[in-house]
Amino acid sequence: MELQSRIDELKARGLGIAAISYDSPEVLADFAARRGITFPLLSDTGSATIKAYGLLNTTTAAPGTTTWGIPYPGTFVLDRDGRVTARFFEQAYQDRNTVSSILVKLGKAPPHAGQETTTAHLRVRSYASDDALVPGRHVSLVADISPNAGIHVYAPGATGYRVVALAVDDAAGLTVRETGYPASEPYVFAPLNETVPVFKTPFRLTRDVVFQRLPPASPGANGGSSITVTGRLEYQACDDRTCFNPVSVPLTWTFTAGALDRERSSAKR
Repeated sequence: MELQSRIDELKARGLGIAAISYDSPEVLADFAARRGITFPLLSDTGSATIKAYGLLNTTTAAPGTTTWGIPYPGTFVLDRDGRVTARFFEQAYQDRNTVSSILVKLGKAPPHAGQETTTAHLRVRSYASDDALVPGRHVSLVADISPNAGIHVYAPGATGYRVVALAVDDAAGLTVRETGYPASEPYVFAPLNETVPVFKTPFRLTRDVVFQRLPPASPGANGGSSITVTGRLEYQACDDRTCFNPVSVPLTWTFTAGALDRERSSAKR
């Protein structure tokens, strides 16, 4: 299990882990024993807590089915005073954010060195939050961008300019989510009496990709194959006097295809 494999790293970052599900204590004990889980697994039998937080999943489960009572899959990030500082949730119970995808969205240091490209206007370091694409897991494609001194690029909301974008090419088996942008800052161009949103200091763009859930008999369902995702960083840069032509920087991310853990507990829920 990914959380268990990253527990030492998370503790070093000052983060603790606890997981809650609608499964019985017997199922959770069986799971913990099989997978060597050392962090708390909390049993919410009857989904009372799940319902109290408004997390009962009614879109992919129905009363009387084996999945009734499951929550929307997700993660709350709390500070030391118990206040929620961030949340990451999905609609389908099969989907999950990875530890690294959450960390990069929180602005934490990346787990990989990545590939660095320098243009006339900026430096971009691109990498993925994870090395493997596993069905249902959200992996973040990341671009850390550092504009040169005196240079700005345009943020969402700017009109008449090419807004910076992390474009991802279509690929079989992948679903591509929307780009995550940080907060921008206003830039005032006095000669045109114009105020536009821009990025002038280092910033991070993230875009999640989700590997489709393959039938067990499908090629690649058991993992091991290589998957290459291609895309581009697109932007238009300006300084205080000149707006330069739009630029497209080719980007590539390579993954190993991972397989789902399909083992089920023999204990009753």
